[in-house]
Amino acid sequence: MPRSGHGALRLSDGRRLQSPPGSVTRPTPARVRQSVFDVLREQVAGTRWLDLFSGSGATACEALLHGAAHVTAVERHGRAAAVTRHNLELVCRPPQTFALHRREVLAWLHTWKHSTEPQEPFALIYADPPYNGRLHEPVAMAIAASGVMAPTGLLLLECTSRQPPTTLPGWQLDSRHRYGSTTLLLLQQVTGDA
Repeated sequence: MPRSGHGALRLSDGRRLQSPPGSVTRPTPARVRQSVFDVLREQVAGTRWLDLFSGSGATACEALLHGAAHVTAVERHGRAAAVTRHNLELVCRPPQTFALHRREVLAWLHTWKHSTEPQEPFALIYADPPYNGRLHEPVAMAIAASGVMAPTGLLLLECTSRQPPTTLPGWQLDSRHRYGSTTLLLLQQVTGDA
């Protein structure tokens, strides 16, 4: 649930990040972010990371700290997107690169799907939709339909522990991790050969 007055955001290296003002975003707790990268370990290094509903960009920044070669962040709220840009600029070090899109996530995925320009898919996708927005299934389906994920990619879907999505057509559950009120689902796309 969105809340105002967020405390200071810190990365795993102790660096402080800006936090979007007000109650527009719900930052992923630091212990959850740390656990994500404990689970992924060496999978992040050298990969392309997509951060949907980026908020402060803290998870995208952690991906850069853990060696992601490129991060793309998608955030529709202007003030949050400005904070995301600031935080990514703070962490990103050449030859790493990042891109920020101030767009609604489903619209951005639709644009990706219908783009005529060649685009490189992402190996790791982190999606943190509003818990009460009923977006988990539509976002998972849009990711599957868009071609935005590499064939062997992994979707990390953050949701509330009280009511995690029960069915996500086109996806198989790799693992589930509960951290108090937050649950993280690691999902792989079901292919035609499965």
